[in-house]
Amino acid sequence: MPPIPPLFTLSIEPSGQITCTQPSPKVYLLTFESPPDNRLTTSFCGCFTLALDILAHRYPKGVVVTTSAVAKFYSNGLDYESAIKTKGFFGGVLYPLWSRLLTYPMPTIALINGHAFAGGLMTAMMHDYRIMNPHRGFLCINELEFGAPLPAPMASIFRQKVPSPNTYRAMVLESKRFNALEALKEGIVDGLGGLDEVLSFCGEYKLVGKANTGVYGRLKQEMWRETVGYLATAEADVKRMAQYVKDQKAREAEEKQRVEGWETRTKSGKSKL
Repeated sequence: MPPIPPLFTLSIEPSGQITCTQPSPKVYLLTFESPPDNRLTTSFCGCFTLALDILAHRYPKGVVVTTSAVAKFYSNGLDYESAIKTKGFFGGVLYPLWSRLLTYPMPTIALINGHAFAGGLMTAMMHDYRIMNPHRGFLCINELEFGAPLPAPMASIFRQKVPSPNTYRAMVLESKRFNALEALKEGIVDGLGGLDEVLSFCGEYKLVGKANTGVYGRLKQEMWRETVGYLATAEADVKRMAQYVKDQKAREAEEKQRVEGWETRTKSGKSKL
């Protein structure tokens, strides 16, 4: 396929960009390139959100496809240390992007060309459909491996969209890495292939015309009400998590007291509780 002239290009600091092309009538391809692995930084998320806004307000309704120009990665997720240190990042930057994707007024497809880990996979899950490269990449929620909890919006999107509780368990509690065939079998993705297969998918499901009646986004808002609600109440979620940590410390203190009491009784020959 010859190079497709861009409709517009947005700069991602410090040295990336999002380019919008139209590989087929009313099919808009957003290709992000933020080396080395498309981390969800403040600039990346802001440009992504702006690109979606431009398409919604300056171009005819159609289908939005997102993918990466970095061959190895769709996205490797957050720069976690930076994210938790940046005031307002979740409620003011990341969650608005995810909410925009989840309730977008046109069909959205994540063309997962490579690895999608943690927040990168969550971003793909906010799309309506996912098509994955059959030859490269794994999908993984690896928060367990680097000691990060799953806030409510991050957990709920998988709870709502992954068909099997057993698959959800393997994703969260085992940090299982799914290749393309496994992801398709478990219903995490909807198909395998590249851009040609995405265009065929659009044609097969007649996606280009789905947004014409004007209710597409509103329908999704109700479909995914749980996650939409969590994304809109980031501050409440932060307070809930803080209270959980406080309560957990209190529970651990009680648990230690019981263990110490048992140890004392054992030493004195009274091992029964």
